[in-house]
Amino acid sequence: MSTPQIFVSLQKVGRKFKPSAAFERLANLADPMAYDQLYAESVNAPEKFWGRQAKEHLVWRKPFKQVLEWKPPHVQWFLGGKLNVSENCLDRHLGTARENKAAIIFEGEPGDVRTITYKQLHFHVCRLAHILENTGIKSGDRIAIYLPMIPEAVIAMLACARVGAVHTVIFGGFSAEAIKDRINDCQAKLVITADGGWRRGKVIELKANVDRAVEGTPTVQTVLVVKRCGNEVRMVEGRDVWWKEAWEGAPNRHDAKAFDAEHPLFILYTSGSTGKPKGVLHTSAGYLLGAKLSAHYIFDLKETDRYFCSADIGWITGHSYVVYGLLSNGSTVFLYEGAPNQPEPDRFWSMIDRHGLTILYTAPTAIRAFMRWGDNYVLRHRLDSLRLLGSVGEPINPEAWMWYHTMIGKKKCPIVDTWWQTETGSIMISPLPGITPTKPGSATLPFFGILPKVVDEKGEEVPRNSGGKLAIMQPWPSMLRTLWGDDDRFKQAYFSEFPGKPGVYFTGDGARQDEDGYFWIVGRIDDVLNVSGHRIGTAEIESALVSHAAVAEAAAVGRPDELKGQSLVVFVTLKSTHTASDELKEALRAHVGKEIGSLAKPDTIRFAAGLPKTRSGKIMRRLLKELATSGEIKGDTTTLEDFSVISALKSDEE
Repeated sequence: MSTPQIFVSLQKVGRKFKPSAAFERLANLADPMAYDQLYAESVNAPEKFWGRQAKEHLVWRKPFKQVLEWKPPHVQWFLGGKLNVSENCLDRHLGTARENKAAIIFEGEPGDVRTITYKQLHFHVCRLAHILENTGIKSGDRIAIYLPMIPEAVIAMLACARVGAVHTVIFGGFSAEAIKDRINDCQAKLVITADGGWRRGKVIELKANVDRAVEGTPTVQTVLVVKRCGNEVRMVEGRDVWWKEAWEGAPNRHDAKAFDAEHPLFILYTSGSTGKPKGVLHTSAGYLLGAKLSAHYIFDLKETDRYFCSADIGWITGHSYVVYGLLSNGSTVFLYEGAPNQPEPDRFWSMIDRHGLTILYTAPTAIRAFMRWGDNYVLRHRLDSLRLLGSVGEPINPEAWMWYHTMIGKKKCPIVDTWWQTETGSIMISPLPGITPTKPGSATLPFFGILPKVVDEKGEEVPRNSGGKLAIMQPWPSMLRTLWGDDDRFKQAYFSEFPGKPGVYFTGDGARQDEDGYFWIVGRIDDVLNVSGHRIGTAEIESALVSHAAVAEAAAVGRPDELKGQSLVVFVTLKSTHTASDELKEALRAHVGKEIGSLAKPDTIRFAAGLPKTRSGKIMRRLLKELATSGEIKGDTTTLEDFSVISALKSDEE
């Protein structure tokens, strides 16, 4: 008797885009046979493959003796080896042509611009490393970083790595309560913050949030404060120190210490289903190798690139693909502090033209926002410096993919649609832009060393084009090592889904593989709805809605229903050219029926001026589900960017 499908995938696929001959000619990897050989080696002989990559790509102080020790679910990579992550990002470039190359180009929301070379960045990091040591920070101590998207955030991370301190970057949109919880969980001794940061023309008072938080954090001894906005702040004598004043007299050189390959590098808190954040722990060598190698191949990095990732440093995307993966490759990173529509919705396109940016890596939610704001804002700008586009954060619906390809990429830029997680540390499934033909909406094929499978409830692989759970079958260097202070939760959350298979990592996502072996991620398995006995992924319903000419964005959630099991409620944001009406509701229901089938037609459609999102752009479907089910929201809203969106939704009548 066959196992029933975990969900049914109904998405229709037709389009396929091959890399252009011009791009392929110059790509870092352009030979499909070479990729096939490397990939086969990476999954069949992982120790040989990763051992060679680690020797080639990382700077070691002491060579490793053993590539891998795997005692599921715990892993160690490059045992016996010693290195310094900061040295791998900075010192390695000194004395080369890169030392006077821009490491960071920064633009603040008010329009201020700073350029920092690798030599200058090294100087700043060395100074801060001395300051940290002078305040009593030792290897293994935890430091909380709560800063806007300014160069000091990068400097702070690299200085922590230099002295062996474990950083936890707390996203600048979090509340005092969220800061307190994270500091207390990891028992941080020092906090690095700023007086404020600019967001949509206003000052976000970061220092004031820290002041409220540290009233309840007994481990914090020092608060280091960057002067960014000049807003008035309270400085507590004996605890608070201005960054600039601390710098005075600090030596300009600092000898980076060598640390074990498995030395903790950072803790990054990610939302958990229980409401208590999970402190994902990443260590040094394996994480850095995953970030560096994936950035090199997936973004096809060249010496002349100017790379812009719009993610905040407070998220894993900012860690891996703003800081560690890019700087270890000697790339030029563009940092932007503020909102994409400040002062106008063309801020990104203006910055791309003014700074000659060549790579853009952003989220599907941002792309849909650009679509909603209208093509005219894009058409004001040339965008001819762009050569590669990327997508990150959640599955990108085909309609948004095509708009990105046509309007932003001018049909000449490959799109790397990347799937990965905070826990994976680096990109797991993605096209290689010089090799992989892309399909709008598919993350395509696994990166080196990654062995994903779509499996059933028992962990057995399902047939092609069947929906199932996405699992990773063997370890990889950049994977999380545990959850800080809660190893039992680590085992339960990631390695307990398939009894009898203790080494299989469950991603929490649903997926299917098509006839070409391409992976289609349909979102969290929790977001699969059971409608009249049919299990349907919400991502496909949302994708069908967004393909309608009137719809800018959509979120689908389930509401308990006695007859159907779950009824389907969708929240829809319209493009500025369309108006909400009962006729449009019926047209949208019919459209979903045509695109997917009548079983997927929404029971309720609610028009919304905006959807609740985190500052990184992810739709908070959990809040919408609460609202659809009970009319109230009682869950954690600390990551919500705009609270007025919830108020507006609650006041709307269905």
